[in-house]
Amino acid sequence: MILRSLLFVPGDRPERMAKAMGVGADALILDLEDAVAPPAKPAARLAVGEFLRAHPGPRSVALFVRVNPLDSVELAADLAALAGTTPDGVVLPKAEGAGSIRALAQRLGAIGVTAPILPVATETAAAVFQLGTYGEVADHLAGVTWGAEDLPAAIGATSAREADGSYTPVYQMVRTLALLSGHAAGVPAIETVVPDFRDLDALAAYAARARRDGFTGMMAIHPAQVPVINAAFTPSPEELDHARRVVAAFAADPGAGALQLDGRMIDAPHLKAAQRLLARGG
Repeated sequence: MILRSLLFVPGDRPERMAKAMGVGADALILDLEDAVAPPAKPAARLAVGEFLRAHPGPRSVALFVRVNPLDSVELAADLAALAGTTPDGVVLPKAEGAGSIRALAQRLGAIGVTAPILPVATETAAAVFQLGTYGEVADHLAGVTWGAEDLPAAIGATSAREADGSYTPVYQMVRTLALLSGHAAGVPAIETVVPDFRDLDALAAYAARARRDGFTGMMAIHPAQVPVINAAFTPSPEELDHARRVVAAFAADPGAGALQLDGRMIDAPHLKAAQRLLARGG
């Protein structure tokens, strides 16, 4: 499953779900948590269940569902609504490491759902100290993602960002740990959302930095963000050509530890990076 772009869609807006299928996102996250006010949650569960049954698969767009947190009184009803459906993934907010994944996987299994889980892995202080445990449950994961909105509220911070919009040192650290957590577990590391959906230039710059740093995809909150994110996480023809030439160079001289290409030295890490890029970009 390639996950460049994952678009949130409120679970109580079924008309948006249908439209979102055509915007080019690799996945939709049908949201039963923050995007839905408590009085609207029963209707949202009904709509999400009906939408999943109406699109049984194979699907051209992956359908994830964000449920409510493990300690929420809403979760039991969320899971009841998913019984008998086949989501491509379940997003778990306020996850706190491998224990949270095991607990949700057990509850999903009890209703016959075997979908992988995408934890939002940094929304509490305790969660940050569990980021190194996701490798224990990698077979249950669709990836690892993070958020910069709930944690400030949880710890009493006034903001996660500087005046220029960049993250403060605390959230730079948390972002880095989430990125490394995904890679340590061998699963996709998914970048968090950019809340300002009107500034697409800023989004393009942010997404480019995310890919540069090692994230493999990014979440979106508005359809207009999807093509920008897809472009950022899709290797260019020039990148693919260079990667093919790196692979070809080592294939032609398999005993070499290091080679020259375009006037530069390349070695095993370059080969690994080229193979990874080709796997993602075809």
